[in-house]
Amino acid sequence: MRLQGKRAVVTGGASGIGRATALRLVEEGAEVWIGDIDSDAGEELAATSNGRIRFQHTDVTDDAAIAALMQAADLAGGLDIVFNNAGAGGARERIDEISAADWDRTQALLLRSVALGIRHAAPLMTARGGGAIVNTSSVSALGSGYAPLAYSTAKAGVLHLTKMAAAELSRHNIRVNAVVPGFITTNIFTRHLDVPEEKRQDANQAIAQAAAAAQPVKRAGRPEDIAAAVAYLASDDAAFVTGTHILVDGGLTIGTRASWDETQPSLFSALEAFQ
Repeated sequence: MRLQGKRAVVTGGASGIGRATALRLVEEGAEVWIGDIDSDAGEELAATSNGRIRFQHTDVTDDAAIAALMQAADLAGGLDIVFNNAGAGGARERIDEISAADWDRTQALLLRSVALGIRHAAPLMTARGGGAIVNTSSVSALGSGYAPLAYSTAKAGVLHLTKMAAAELSRHNIRVNAVVPGFITTNIFTRHLDVPEEKRQDANQAIAQAAAAAQPVKRAGRPEDIAAAVAYLASDDAAFVTGTHILVDGGLTIGTRASWDETQPSLFSALEAFQ
């Protein structure tokens, strides 16, 4: 019960990583306000939480909606934790094809929303004497080949924003960190690729199998894996941690495949043939 008596906001909390994190924070004692555009899923989750989760329809590309969500939690007794998590795949076009409108829409959803979440939470947390903010980035922030360019650029921005905000808000005793998921089995991939609803389960299973084969940890990531990292960063167990990120990717970014898969040729194995 590390979060007993705390009040938290989770954006994108109706499904996937957000939903798992909302449930984890409740399990650890917090009251949680979730914001999402999916009212049906959000209200259903709130209805099964024995009053521990409250839902508010929130479009995170709308500045006023973000402010209202933060204020709703604060009015209940003070805002202690914010998980800026809402997002989607965004524009898929390459840099020589993407339109200005698609670029702006992706950045607004994935980067601007995080900045505004911090902006509206910080004064409320300052009044409480401090707080903890966690932002969702991605392994795509660390290199190419994991996601489309616009998404990856936004997620890289989230990492730098996290550091800058941590520095600026330290005077208010507000910690700011990020979590960096690898391939996690949620519907973000199938929605991004416009997979029909009736085929999403099979598609998610295929993605999970591919992910398990692409990294040292031989299983796909689960939303609960990210929720555990967020709960740590939000708690006093991480009281000495700010301005950094936790990589939760099953070792996906640990190095080339040859570094962990003995069946793959490497530079060193090639040189050994000449010894």
